[in-house]
Amino acid sequence: MLSLFAKYKKTAWATTIFIAIVIFYISSLTFPVGGATNILSIIYHISAFFFFALFLFASSQPRKKEFVFVVFLIAIAYGITDEIHQFFVPGRSCSLFDFFLDSTGIIFASMIYLILKIKKEKS
Repeated sequence: MLSLFAKYKKTAWATTIFIAIVIFYISSLTFPVGGATNILSIIYHISAFFFFALFLFASSQPRKKEFVFVVFLIAIAYGITDEIHQFFVPGRSCSLFDFFLDSTGIIFASMIYLILKIKKEKS
């Protein structure tokens, strides 16, 4: 599936931007105190940033390992800015735990991308 998006870079970029907008929108929502820290919140953080990073990799298709690291850093930077953004939203806070969850999704996406890339290079 990643190779399909790599083939149609405009679709991959549009999907990446769409996911970034959805993340920003959800970060703008106010939740009741103590109501946002549950299993659904954990799943959201990991999966949202997993797909954001995965489509970012698919849209940019880094050829060298150094560029894989650059794409990884861009995804991490978006996770940081998302948490900073939440600091300014009433009823939300900048959370190191949420950033850890975001980073977990990004790391999983990076690992899958690298595994698929290595597998493709061997064949």
